[in-house]
Amino acid sequence: MFIDIKEINKIYMDQDQKPNTVLKSINLSIRKGEFVSILGPSGCGKSTLLSMIAGLTDATSGDIFVDSKKVVKPGKDRGMVFQEAALFPWLNVSENVMFPLRKEMSKEEGLERARHFLAMVQLSNYANLYPHELSGGMQQRVSIARSLAMDPAVLLMDEPFGALDEQTRSRLHGQLEKIWTDTKKTIVFVTHSISESIKLSDRIIVMGTRPGTVLTDIKVDIPRPREEHKTEMAVLEEEIMELLKKEIDKVVDEELAYEASS
Repeated sequence: MFIDIKEINKIYMDQDQKPNTVLKSINLSIRKGEFVSILGPSGCGKSTLLSMIAGLTDATSGDIFVDSKKVVKPGKDRGMVFQEAALFPWLNVSENVMFPLRKEMSKEEGLERARHFLAMVQLSNYANLYPHELSGGMQQRVSIARSLAMDPAVLLMDEPFGALDEQTRSRLHGQLEKIWTDTKKTIVFVTHSISESIKLSDRIIVMGTRPGTVLTDIKVDIPRPREEHKTEMAVLEEEIMELLKKEIDKVVDEELAYEASS
């Protein structure tokens, strides 16, 4: 397997120095070139798990391997796209895409690569604009281009479209699917949206919460393009919603109990 997650546990100490188990006994294997979504309610640890794959967060115990190499820190083989685009406001679009490449190639080579990936995300005409001149969806496309420019084997995406309106999100789904098809990257995609995970993924890892565990691993056998199979998508969405209902209720009950005790 290309990504191996073996018996991962994550425990934080709360403000009273009591252990809080965020992830418990996570075991996953992801094949090269797969598009895998991690789905679950707030607090299930899906973003924490993604951060561990990126090498940004350490596990309390367990190991993660990417292409048989143990993850101990961030690496060029893993690109990260966050919910917020996190662009440098003083750099234009091309300069933002080129920024991670500045020590690895000449400015001319970096500019050529930036042009290539900006064309891939359909932003060629915006290369000289600054982040504040772009919409939220366009900023996210710049962020995706920046990650792709590093040529990572794995693209890690932490709810990258969560803050966008429905129409923009739908359009970016199509662009991301085309990028995945064209580049053959392995994509691990964190989302709260059941429909989004069904539309994009080969597999959906459904997580439960308190502590975060893997409830089930669903292979999405619906042919692409998925928009042509809305009935099958609706059936699968209903199945996943039913599976998650108890987990969502658990989160709501805990929030209500916390508010009542405050």
